[in-house]
Amino acid sequence: MTQKSAPSLSLFKITWPIFIEVLLYMLMGNADTLMLSQYSDDSVAAVGVANQVLNITIVMFGFVAAGTAILVAQHMGAKEEPTAKEVAVVSLIANAAFGLFISLFVFFLSKPILGAMGINHDLMPRAEAFLSVVGIFSFVQAIIMTVSAILRSYGYTRDTMFVTILMNILNVTGNYFVIFGPWDIPGEAGVAWSTSISRAIGLAIVFSLLFKRTGNMFRAVSLTPFPKHHLRNLLRIGVPAAGENLSYNASQVVITFFITMLGTQALTTKVYAQNLTMFIYLFGLAIGQGQQIIVGQLVGAGRYKEAYHSCLRGLKMSILVAACMAGVFSLFRNSLFSLFTDNASIIQTGATLVLLTMILEPGRAFNLVVISALRAAGDVKFPVYMGILSMWGVSIPLAYLFGIHFHLGLAGIWIGFIADEWLRGLLMLWRWRSRVWETKSFVAPKSLSESV
Repeated sequence: MTQKSAPSLSLFKITWPIFIEVLLYMLMGNADTLMLSQYSDDSVAAVGVANQVLNITIVMFGFVAAGTAILVAQHMGAKEEPTAKEVAVVSLIANAAFGLFISLFVFFLSKPILGAMGINHDLMPRAEAFLSVVGIFSFVQAIIMTVSAILRSYGYTRDTMFVTILMNILNVTGNYFVIFGPWDIPGEAGVAWSTSISRAIGLAIVFSLLFKRTGNMFRAVSLTPFPKHHLRNLLRIGVPAAGENLSYNASQVVITFFITMLGTQALTTKVYAQNLTMFIYLFGLAIGQGQQIIVGQLVGAGRYKEAYHSCLRGLKMSILVAACMAGVFSLFRNSLFSLFTDNASIIQTGATLVLLTMILEPGRAFNLVVISALRAAGDVKFPVYMGILSMWGVSIPLAYLFGIHFHLGLAGIWIGFIADEWLRGLLMLWRWRSRVWETKSFVAPKSLSESV
């Protein structure tokens, strides 16, 4: 397809490429972990802590990308494509500038940041080697996220999927040469360079696809005077949306600090467990992102009844898939952990955590799907308020209480995760059923004339 009207949307048509893309993004992180596990368990622990920092930067980049996806989808649903292109250009400029600032910040302060997380002194050089390289190039990821959000909102989810496939191939190939090849490069730094180079190539390709699908929007859009109202709307959506994710990742940093109190082996087990459970909730994540596009366009067209039922259908599907996948993983939990390590203690503890995901993941499905739908409708503040309340008032206190105080270790920390996900999920479902979100759309009132 060349530059044409955006393809018609259905949940399956939108979701399956997103599922493949999310799977491959997770495989990229798992490939780093699996290949580094052949190099050193200490490397796995060090890179795991460094990735906690990088996850926060990705969330910060995501606040513009999240606003982009929602505004472009709503304006496309309202048949306001010139406005959608203006939003896209403003978001690209904003996230590129913000990404450069964050990249420099992480690069120059990588050691103090890792030190504040309480990382073991022996792991510091390994973690710093990884974080400094990936950190300085993290602005590339900021731009990729923005371009991908634009393409998805137009309905071209397969484009970003194919780019992610290529990035994974390049990343794994690069990892192989730096870890197992003849080059005398430390494992952590080598993997960092492999990740950064593969992302740079992916950026070049995804930009070419953007021009192919939507035309050269930089020429089509006038920035004189600069459309500040689009930037304000991006921030109105993105800052609260990112606030919820940032709060989650910040709470994970605090909990990671608790886990460092349990020792390096516990930290390594946590990294392995979360790399495995990623494969369980990615279905809900894909459905949530697909629902965000569909709900955004339906709300932009004023078709609230369809948006309401679409979210509930997606939620039921997500819960069912999450429960089934968690059950399958629990049956093969020991074998799955054996792929990463032959340490019997790590395998035993990790297997217990996989069992607990049978309770955790269905609760997480509520948040992945319903929060995405609420954001797409423009109701972005409520998830933030409830998220902060639950993460910091439930997850962190219970993780410390059960994991550290009562000496249940990682199993106790997982109990805190479960309580947090279920409480937030049920609150989000109540909010969606209240239909307050029907008054939160960002499109012009004239676009609501097509109400159903």
